[in-house]
Amino acid sequence: MNIMKARVYIETSVVSYLKSRISSDLVVAAHQELTRRWWSERAPRFEVLISELVEREASAGDLAAAGERLEAIAARRKN
Repeated sequence: MNIMKARVYIETSVVSYLKSRISSDLVVAAHQELTRRWWSERAPRFEVLISELVEREASAGDLAAAGERLEAIAARRKN
């Protein structure tokens, strides 16, 4: 029996929280940590969909940071 995974649409802030430096703001830091845990532990249970617009937004800004965001997107698409 082939069971389909539920779909989750990822928006840019998820990828940004995932790859940004830990914030000194405790609320933002908590969001970052929860995002990282979700990405590694829960995301594999879903069909993760990331639009071209999100990819374009993730590619903006600092080149090194953009590269990390795009690597995370590419890795998730392979799963």
